[in-house]
Amino acid sequence: MQFAADVDRRAAIVFVVDDDASICAALSSLLRAVGWQVQTFESAAEFLAHGRPDTAACLVLDVRLPGTSGLELQRTLAERGDGLPIIFMTGHGDIPMSVQAMKAGAVEFLPKPFREEQLLDAIGLALARDAAGQRERADLADIRQRMASLSAREREVMVLVVQGMLNKQTAARLDISEITVKVHRRHVMKKMGARSLPDLVRLFERVHVTP
Repeated sequence: MQFAADVDRRAAIVFVVDDDASICAALSSLLRAVGWQVQTFESAAEFLAHGRPDTAACLVLDVRLPGTSGLELQRTLAERGDGLPIIFMTGHGDIPMSVQAMKAGAVEFLPKPFREEQLLDAIGLALARDAAGQRERADLADIRQRMASLSAREREVMVLVVQGMLNKQTAARLDISEITVKVHRRHVMKKMGARSLPDLVRLFERVHVTP
């Protein structure tokens, strides 16, 4: 479980969706024994009705479920923009099914019965992946908040500066003085928390390149 080193195990949550109550109970016992929080569900609908916590999490999901299947639940989460990492388990899996699940972003596809170590390692990887995604989203939200604090003119100056325009060129494009450009540029650097021009470009590109 080396992949979970950066994850707060006490806060992390493992969701288990399986219509077999005995499997839910067994997995719940195993995962709690290693320190993870666990929440179990008997159907995809029950899981979808449950809110997503603001902490690292992953989903251990049976492929064959009553009603909405595991693969259909994976598609539903993707359509919602929910990147919750998924570990599939099945007693009836076949190669096309596993390929479909992995192509859609599943962390692992485990045929039952599987070794406990396989599941624990997969969960460790999934939780680390989700924690990294949460940090990335938090960083982007912070950058967007800083960008929102800029005035309209400061945003105009920033766009031209990151495009590589000199102060003189920016002044000519915006029909303002070069001194005014320098003032706006200082404000932009301070508000964005950028230490250098390359740093400002990196911050700008992270927001505008990320979907």
